[in-house]
Amino acid sequence: MSMDETNPWRNAEIRFDTAAEKLALDDGMQKILRKPARELTVHIPVTLDDGRLEVFTGFRVQHSIARGPAKGGIRYAPDVSLDEVRALASWMTWKCAVVGIPFGGGKGGVICDPNVMSNLELERLTRRYTAEIIDFIGPEKDVPAPDMNTNEQTMAWIMDTFSMHKRETTTAVVTGKPFHLGGSRGRPEATGRGCMTVILQALQKFGMKPEETTVVVQGFGNVGGMAAKLMSKIGIKIIAVIEVDGTVHNANGLDIPALAAHRAATGSILDFPGGENLTSEEGLFLKCDVLLPAAKENVITSQTAGKINPKILCEGANGPTTALADQILEDRNIFIIPDILANAGGVTVSYFEWVQDRQGYFWNEQLVNSRLEEIMIESFQDVVHYGESHKVNNRTAAYMLALDRVANAIRSRGIYA
Repeated sequence: MSMDETNPWRNAEIRFDTAAEKLALDDGMQKILRKPARELTVHIPVTLDDGRLEVFTGFRVQHSIARGPAKGGIRYAPDVSLDEVRALASWMTWKCAVVGIPFGGGKGGVICDPNVMSNLELERLTRRYTAEIIDFIGPEKDVPAPDMNTNEQTMAWIMDTFSMHKRETTTAVVTGKPFHLGGSRGRPEATGRGCMTVILQALQKFGMKPEETTVVVQGFGNVGGMAAKLMSKIGIKIIAVIEVDGTVHNANGLDIPALAAHRAATGSILDFPGGENLTSEEGLFLKCDVLLPAAKENVITSQTAGKINPKILCEGANGPTTALADQILEDRNIFIIPDILANAGGVTVSYFEWVQDRQGYFWNEQLVNSRLEEIMIESFQDVVHYGESHKVNNRTAAYMLALDRVANAIRSRGIYA
């Protein structure tokens, strides 16, 4: 496996090029859509708890604002890179277009290890990062959200810092906030619920019964854990959960609430009384009806695509499959629900949160969930029908549909010069 295969920006470019070619997108429009509109790199001085001064590097990329404000999360991790943030920003553009919400794509990241930082250090980092990108963000410009190693507390710090600079409380500058600060009901479950909704649509398409369906979930965090919980509640059998330290497996189905309690008590899913331990690799290659990678990028590569055994691959994470793996999966007739559709539940409910903040009127959870389900079902059907009518796979169909919608917005607006 080459280093290039795991470069997320290179993967994003390959998928873009494939869709643009099939759409016969003109050269000028390809040049506009292929590269981010804006990229910002900032260096963030932070006083640590021991008095030392450290400087962290952060990024904010706006891929497109053709259809509305940029939208996308902020992640904190030691391996954050500009290429990764570029790719994630572009995927957000296509994701928002696929589900038809009026946002473009943005993404942010800071190179740091939050696991070795105190809460106060993270707050200082977040507030100074916000101050450095403040001219980039705003309810009508660019609306951040939580991502890897950030959460609703991080969003509260960003919202407060932005509001202090603007001298007015501006709740709509971020989404994924605590409910009492303008957050939306249903937001924590949204990405997992969206995954479940499109999985149910795929099962219906193939005449499969939920109660007879087996699922392997990689990642037991907000996305994978919530999807597993929701699916198990309606009778779908979660036969394995994979984490970085190993897999817990039960062919008859795991008790997901009990597994969550076990991890909360022990810090690991392993040695769960209701299942057997396997390695992470063994878990990934188990035979199942649905595989839900909901952890990280580059899990399914040219080296592993021939070894996984699902009928349906639902991409809960961003970029879990490399471009080189796509053809292998297509040759094996694995039905793919691509990430820019499968995990769009989070940004959809983020959109709902943004709308509610700007209205100053908040919806109950039933309304949030019903509107999310409506959008995810319609978007799934749009992608599948587009793929069937253009004789392309679901991933290419999703990209073609998204590119077409963004390109149409740009054509209608025209080029300001």
